[in-house]
Amino acid sequence: MGALVGLLFGIGVLLVWRSGPRRPVPVRREPRPGLRELLAQAGYPTLTPRQVQLTCFATATVVFVLVYAVSHTVAIALSFGLFAGYSPVALLRVRKRQRQADLRALWPDIVDNLVSAVRAGMSLPEAVGQLGQRGPEQLRPAFKRFADDYRATGRFSECLDTLKMTLADPVADRIVESLRLAREVGGTDLGRLLRTLSQFLREDARTRAELEARQGWTVNAARLALAAPWAVLALLALRPEAVAAYDSAAGMLLLLVGGLVSIAAYRLMLRVARLPEEERVLR
Repeated sequence: MGALVGLLFGIGVLLVWRSGPRRPVPVRREPRPGLRELLAQAGYPTLTPRQVQLTCFATATVVFVLVYAVSHTVAIALSFGLFAGYSPVALLRVRKRQRQADLRALWPDIVDNLVSAVRAGMSLPEAVGQLGQRGPEQLRPAFKRFADDYRATGRFSECLDTLKMTLADPVADRIVESLRLAREVGGTDLGRLLRTLSQFLREDARTRAELEARQGWTVNAARLALAAPWAVLALLALRPEAVAAYDSAAGMLLLLVGGLVSIAAYRLMLRVARLPEEERVLR
């Protein structure tokens, strides 16, 4: 009997101790968008960050070998190799900006198609899925994938998450979340909301196009000014007497300082000339 009382007392003490205050469980934050999201925004969702990294390494190695074969100077070859290694990522960023500019002109048509489908009495999954046949050509594959996923699973919310990840665009995030909210809580204001969003998107695209046209020549001139010294260095690499000047500690230091100044000036130019971009707060 005494053993049973002791066992019950021990279990009670354990339960009281377990019910006490606990250390808060740290909340895992989502990682910052990196190379994978850049690939999705550039329109290459099937590529992996590993492939891009290997491409950067291969490009840098090939350019280093070629420049070294011509100049026989490690410092010059290393400088051009580093610039060449970053070129795949730079091309992805250029492709991302071009794709976002193209999509900015297409989203109002997408919203208008959704409004027409809702007015015609289609359900929300049917309205989104029919964009795979009637929507803009550039976005049809993403909506065809949504239609296929919905037919296979019947899970509207999960298919919307896949669609949002495929499109990787802040405007698409807003449209998707509006459709999700309308599906879950219902309401008659979806058509009005979409029409207002379409009008806002058209005004924003028109204003941004005017600003980009006005500042385009300034940005191109700054890029030309940045590339000019390195183009001159590439020409000097063909002259043995000029190459000998860089094949020393002072020459390497000059190239290092010049490279750092070029990178800093280019980043500053992009920051000054950059138009405000909408972030994906609804990712």
